[in-house]
Amino acid sequence: MNTMQIHQQEVICALATPSGVGAIAIIRVSGLGSIGLVNSIFNGKNLENADTHTVHFGTIRSADEIIDEVLVTVFKTPKSFTKEDSVEISCHGSDYIIRQILKLLITKGARIAKPGEFTQRAFLNGQFDLVQAEAVADLIAADSQASHKTALNQLRGGFSKKLASLRSELIHFASLIELELDFGEEDVEFAEREDLRRLINALLEAIAPLIESFDFGNAIKEGVPVAIIGSPNVGKSTLLNALLNEEKAIVTSIAGTTRDVIEDTIVLNGLKFRFIDTAGIRETVDLVESIGIERSKAAMEKADIVIFLFDSEETLKENQELAKSLPTDKEILYVLNKIDESPELAQNLAAKAPQIISISAQKQTGLPTLTEKLVSVVHGQAAGDTVVTNLRHYEHLMKTNDALTDVINGLESGVTGDFLAQDIRLSLHHLGEITGTIVTDDLLDNIFSKFCIGK
Repeated sequence: MNTMQIHQQEVICALATPSGVGAIAIIRVSGLGSIGLVNSIFNGKNLENADTHTVHFGTIRSADEIIDEVLVTVFKTPKSFTKEDSVEISCHGSDYIIRQILKLLITKGARIAKPGEFTQRAFLNGQFDLVQAEAVADLIAADSQASHKTALNQLRGGFSKKLASLRSELIHFASLIELELDFGEEDVEFAEREDLRRLINALLEAIAPLIESFDFGNAIKEGVPVAIIGSPNVGKSTLLNALLNEEKAIVTSIAGTTRDVIEDTIVLNGLKFRFIDTAGIRETVDLVESIGIERSKAAMEKADIVIFLFDSEETLKENQELAKSLPTDKEILYVLNKIDESPELAQNLAAKAPQIISISAQKQTGLPTLTEKLVSVVHGQAAGDTVVTNLRHYEHLMKTNDALTDVINGLESGVTGDFLAQDIRLSLHHLGEITGTIVTDDLLDNIFSKFCIGK
């Protein structure tokens, strides 16, 4: 029996709700003998005779001293989150009560769970694969409708099913190639090379949108970065304050007031955006302002969407010059501000360039049009229902893509079956590492150490 299996038999316990005083706290207990362990400190129904998924009222006692009145929920193997016998103790949210119950559990033989250990046990016991396990953490951290939807889709196995389908097709040909190697001296081919070529090309086509979706998926998870760029005093800070509906940035009539990058987030139509207010870009001898301008340019380079804000034809031309330095795949929105001060300019530009969005940040005119455009830009980047949000998954998909490309190159150059088999094995390895079909203790420790204790 390996160390991991021994650890899985241990009873673990942890606070599953946030620390701090609250109305209710939940303490989770899981492992072989966990129901009997909790039963030894519980005064109420005999939990060992209780049916699974039942809740029981009683008291937690230390000797004759009552610690708290509690509700205890019993989950019997395999019908629990970890697929082990598990118990959840709902007690009052006093720090003292929580400490006393955890102390009692440890005295009876339990130990405090490591970060993510409950989810790790669920994975090791076959409750779900590694992608779904990681989606648990993403679901907990979701702070927008889009990130919640993406995490829920992965938790339900959307991404995993797609990968499993790709991997099963590849395994079939891998087995035929391996069979050829067993009959190497007889110079036979069990795997039709043209069929293998078609399969690899189909796999590359299936993986490509997953790889491409990472930028979009990462933006959904972390927030879409939007840089507000423009000359001094065109209203960048006013626009940021209007979007956030708070006085985040200092606004004055003095050019160069904003000297550093100011950032905050807001959720629009279920999508999280990270708006970045930057220093006005101009020629200056002021050292501090110059540093701020360099940071503005850096923010512009990193942003997915750049709002070029202007209030005159002169500042529009300045923005257009700046835009020439940006990559062609970056989304650029030209936004005319202060239309309440220059309605004629707004009318003229609307006739010449209808794509320009006209607003008054101070009067909050036209902001719905701007936010609708931002949302539509992000939705337009979506490649499909399955979105990659995890850097680890993206890296292994890239390695899978490279290995499959090597298979195609090998077929073109007529390499022998042993070289093809090596590249196919490598492709299978990287696909397997994503879902946990191939896994190491170090990988699991790295993934689950980032979870909160109690999950």
